[in-house]
Amino acid sequence: MNLVELLRELVEIESPTGDTGEIQARLEQELRAVCAGVERRGDHLYATIEGDEPPLLLLGHVDTVWPRGTLARMPFRLDGDRAYGPGTHDMKGGLVVLLEALRRTETRHAIRVVVNADEEIGSPESRSLLAEAAAGAVAAFVLEGPAEGGHLKTARKGIGRFTLTVRGRAAHAATPAEGVSAIEEVTHQVLRLQRLAGHGVSVNVGLVSGGTRENVVAAGAEAVFDVRVPTLADRERIDAALGELRPVLEGAQIELAGGWTRPPLERSQGAARLFAAAREHGRQLGLELEERSVAGGSDGNLVGQLVPVLDGLGPEGGGAHADDEHVLIASLAVRAELLAMILREPGL
Repeated sequence: MNLVELLRELVEIESPTGDTGEIQARLEQELRAVCAGVERRGDHLYATIEGDEPPLLLLGHVDTVWPRGTLARMPFRLDGDRAYGPGTHDMKGGLVVLLEALRRTETRHAIRVVVNADEEIGSPESRSLLAEAAAGAVAAFVLEGPAEGGHLKTARKGIGRFTLTVRGRAAHAATPAEGVSAIEEVTHQVLRLQRLAGHGVSVNVGLVSGGTRENVVAAGAEAVFDVRVPTLADRERIDAALGELRPVLEGAQIELAGGWTRPPLERSQGAARLFAAAREHGRQLGLELEERSVAGGSDGNLVGQLVPVLDGLGPEGGGAHADDEHVLIASLAVRAELLAMILREPGL
């Protein structure tokens, strides 16, 4: 089966988070053809190849953000040099690259592969498997799509998702002084949250809700927000600031829930070394690769405290989580060969 045919097959097995059994069964078949051992770990796959040199870890995921039925309006299709369809770029194209690289690789390194099924929701159930697979490994390679231009990722921001709940006191709109407006209070808090941004930290209040009727002083309101930090020091600073939030209006109460879904993946000397090797191999393939730091998270964030990580090794493309999601067809084979060359690198 050629790479485009395999990509089509994987894309046409719809796999929203929580509904991945069918595609994992198909991936298990492919992995058994190239790996000595393949295990089901709940909804996740763990595969191994024995070797004399220390283990290398490969990471991918089968779940997508697209609900079942999406193919009816977004079918897999080829258009010029691109393959379109839900999950092509995030990250079924990366799975095709992973499998093809393993087919092309003869390496002295042991290989560990984790294909999990909950990455799109922060990998809550697969974290223990990721940590187990990373233990003792000397490098981790993540098959997410590359940065724009095909460049590789050696750093990613950490992600926090929080909900601020405000309780006020209801009153008639004709006598507002008798109440405490939770909407007014949440507005004060949103402005405070926005002021935490800067120096690489982003704060996005993506959802605000509250109140019951236009003629009632709002007794309750809520703000849901996303925070992204480049370093652990930034995370500690934001944690301290969130812990110091206090109500502005007398009689209002606030409560903060949520937490950090992924730690920051900070660029390390080990990651720089991996990138240097990848850059040299890329030049043999006509690629001029550069390092990038990006705001989005991946499972690389979760293993980055245990092992050096090189991310963005999947095929070039774009439109992840959007209706124009696609991969560049020619990059499937090129990125597979790049990964195979890296895996053959002695002494990683």
